[in-house]
Amino acid sequence: MLAACFDRHGGPDVLHVRELPVPRPRANQWLVRVHAAAVNPKDVLLRAGRFHPLGGLRAPYLSGFDWAGTVVAGGPEGLRLFGMLDGFRGGACAQYVVTDREHCAQVPDAVGFEQAAAVPLVASTSLQAMRDIAALRAGQRVLINGAAGGVGTVAVQIAKFLGAQVHATASARNQARLRELGADEVSDYRELQHTLQSERFDVIFDVFGKLCLADARPGLSERGVLVTTVPNIAHGLDIVRSLASRQRMRLVAVRSRRADLALIADLLSRGALTPVIDRVLPLAEIADAHRHLATKHAQGKVVLRVP
Repeated sequence: MLAACFDRHGGPDVLHVRELPVPRPRANQWLVRVHAAAVNPKDVLLRAGRFHPLGGLRAPYLSGFDWAGTVVAGGPEGLRLFGMLDGFRGGACAQYVVTDREHCAQVPDAVGFEQAAAVPLVASTSLQAMRDIAALRAGQRVLINGAAGGVGTVAVQIAKFLGAQVHATASARNQARLRELGADEVSDYRELQHTLQSERFDVIFDVFGKLCLADARPGLSERGVLVTTVPNIAHGLDIVRSLASRQRMRLVAVRSRRADLALIADLLSRGALTPVIDRVLPLAEIADAHRHLATKHAQGKVVLRVP
């Protein structure tokens, strides 16, 4: 099969597409022919060596976590599925992927493979961050910092599904789209400190992963929660310190869950969740996909079409 991989860590140029053996499913696993995959910041960090050796000790290192395709072995042939690979080993940017039944859900009839591939990781991240970690409830106010990218555009819609009032930050060129997606208020991300000084939020979902708790405190309600997407030492210390505080900081470490993917599929089928896709590229151009994502100017997701 054709698969995107790299033999050493480094910049986008280390990525290439080559022939690798088709993976073999074990008991209770399905072999899926992938038709579309998506690129996430997680892929960029793994390629650069940020989480080595979590991505595997020996080359070739495989790329990608989001996928959508059809079952070809181990289950109902032709069944349209989408899902997210758990952990750090990757492998979704390939013609075939093996999935546990608990890590996938059925693609709704009216949803294409490219749309389906765009949502598993970002929607699971948003859902688990706001519903599970921050316990966001209907009527509460949430600030989504960095709302124009893959996670952010979905987070706005998930927060509205949960019944929250949404304030989204983004550059001026992206604000109209965020309003279309349901944001009640939008502001320039460069004016974040002014927003935090002048308003209060029950939840701050920092998609950028740059806020520390001290910066966020003025904008948090008395029992507000700051959720970050980025694990680092400074955030770890803030999380520990906040254990004795009414205002808390938490890290979202997304996991692949069938129940969450089934809910995401339902939202897609009802039109309550619309993936924003910046561009669709062929698998052979995965290096360009990584380059574009690394600019942090992607408007939504970058999706790969698998031949």
